[in-house]
Amino acid sequence: MNVWIASDIHGSALYCRKLLDLMEKRGADRLVLLGDLLYHGPRNDLPEGYDPKAVFAMLNSVKDRILCVHGNCDAEVDQMVLHFPIEADFQVEELCGRRLFLTHGHHFNVDQRPSQTLLDGAGYVVYGHFHVPMRRLEDGVWY
Repeated sequence: MNVWIASDIHGSALYCRKLLDLMEKRGADRLVLLGDLLYHGPRNDLPEGYDPKAVFAMLNSVKDRILCVHGNCDAEVDQMVLHFPIEADFQVEELCGRRLFLTHGHHFNVDQRPSQTLLDGAGYVVYGHFHVPMRRLEDGVWY
């Protein structure tokens, strides 16, 4: 299975289109979105190609392949235009032979670790939110 993970699109139709084009070109089966899909939030500048309506249309076109969690810039009203669930703060999923704890990062991250009960055996906590790539092993779990 070819799984892609993305986070923090923040309404950029430009980068959403680039993501979906690459997914199609490389044969992605699933897309995991880690929140902050449509809006930039009060602390972020408007992203290049800002067009939330175009973003939700593009994402809805591949809705059957999307698994998504809620970000801090996602609003309740977003669920009205997105045709896939976005309201979970986290999900634990088995993908590509690995158990992943998927979250946006504003509640759970390397500094605010989920409990063992919430991890439910996951060996990886995957998140965005900070807009900075990072990989670190802590207490036997990759962040």
